[in-house]
Amino acid sequence: MLKSLFLAITATSVSSFALHGTTYAPQVFPLQATRREVVFGLSTVSFSLGLPSVTLAASGPPTPEDLDRIRTGYKQIDYLLKNFEKETTVCRDNGGECKRDADAVRKALGLRSTTDPLYQIEKVFTKVKNMDLDADKLESFFEASENWNSAMSMSNSMAFISQFGEYNPGGGKDEVLKYLNESEKQVVLAEQALKTIMECLEISI
Repeated sequence: MLKSLFLAITATSVSSFALHGTTYAPQVFPLQATRREVVFGLSTVSFSLGLPSVTLAASGPPTPEDLDRIRTGYKQIDYLLKNFEKETTVCRDNGGECKRDADAVRKALGLRSTTDPLYQIEKVFTKVKNMDLDADKLESFFEASENWNSAMSMSNSMAFISQFGEYNPGGGKDEVLKYLNESEKQVVLAEQALKTIMECLEISI
């Protein structure tokens, strides 16, 4: 997709364009532009290609607080995986019935509350464009961030389905457990991706 978009950019001949009375010159990528230049360059360029403009809201490199959020989030995911059955089991008071619940999965991935360490952590990832990373680390970071997004999204979907598995037609506790286990597999992948991101950004565990 990046390659196709890059070709579309370089094939477009636009000398300048006006927006709200201000004239802007398009950013031209050299033939040997790096993936970093293409991806992050899009945040400052608008195109007359019928495509939506890309906006990356980030100012400056990640702050120490941003990096600490990644570290804390990683530790929470690690704890969840090491205690998965316990953390995804909810029991009623006074020795009541226990059932499996995927809410802990969504919380660990930053999908439950604005106070979760990994809540909208993708915004922190966009700030990496302002860090001085070598090409190899940058490429690994890009791949890991894509893997994170994919695993997080899939785990969230499986967790959501499991919460209603008992009530769906043909469902039951087995269905809840089935999708919860699938969610756990994706959390493992998300943890691996986040660990790679931490290594690229030199965040100690």
